Amino acid sequence: MTLLAFLLLALALGSVWARPLTIGRHALPLWPLLFVMSMAWGLVAGVLEPAAIGALVLLAGLAYGCARAPRAWLRLAYGVLTGVLALALAMHKLPGFHNPLLMDGVVLSAGAAPFTLYANFDKGAVGLILLALLCRRAGSLAELGEVLRRTAPVLLLTIAVTLGFALAAGVVGVDFKLPRQTPLFIGINLLFTVVAEEAFFRGFLQARLAAALARFNWGPWLAVAVSALLFGAAHLGGGPRYGILAAIAGLGYAWAYQRTQRIEAAIVVHIALNAVHFIAFTYPARLHGV
Repeated sequence: MTLLAFLLLALALGSVWARPLTIGRHALPLWPLLFVMSMAWGLVAGVLEPAAIGALVLLAGLAYGCARAPRAWLRLAYGVLTGVLALALAMHKLPGFHNPLLMDGVVLSAGAAPFTLYANFDKGAVGLILLALLCRRAGSLAELGEVLRRTAPVLLLTIAVTLGFALAAGVVGVDFKLPRQTPLFIGINLLFTVVAEEAFFRGFLQARLAAALARFNWGPWLAVAVSALLFGAAHLGGGPRYGILAAIAGLGYAWAYQRTQRIEAAIVVHIALNAVHFIAFTYPARLHGV
């Protein structure tokens, strides 16, 4: 039952890009139905408690208000509340969630710090809600192809600069590997970490800050810098060097979003960097590297 709850949540994330169901004159998106099913199964499986479902429903209502409220001051108020609640959920500060442990203290490289991996329903649900209601997405395969084409140089530069700095700083070493946990890590990292972080820092925060500063030529680039710095600050729990590296990576994710104005660009750069880090370098870091 636990697996089914997360599978339904993953399908809900994927269905954000699917065509809505047409019932008579009405077009109904698939993701809310799959999301409700995932929460129901999560409740049955013991992953969620009623308080957790209440918090997620509240977040969805606030995000909808942020997107659709008729007055600017209302959208701002809803946006502030959305950001606060989304951050609290993503940082696992609210009760009612029992996220399963998937990897416990696994050492993936010689001399690496132990790595622990959870499947985080709260963070994954935050990503779904923000992605569906507040993020600009590619509307067709042709548009997605153009987004990926424009993203490719940013992706390569972000990987080279971020991991180059990490290598120079002694945070990681070169370590090519393909452990049996690789598909699990990439899938969980993409669906329940990367989407949520990019939906929040780029699709929600950066996009709204850039819109607020649009009358200034430097406004969008200030939004890029702010989202990158806040992303780095959010990772300072791993140590100062880890926070700096996260800010450098965040600059690449923010640039990809600014270049394309589509959330897929930031998501692709982020998961590509994480996958290269996992497969080709010490993961998560040298034991005394941060």
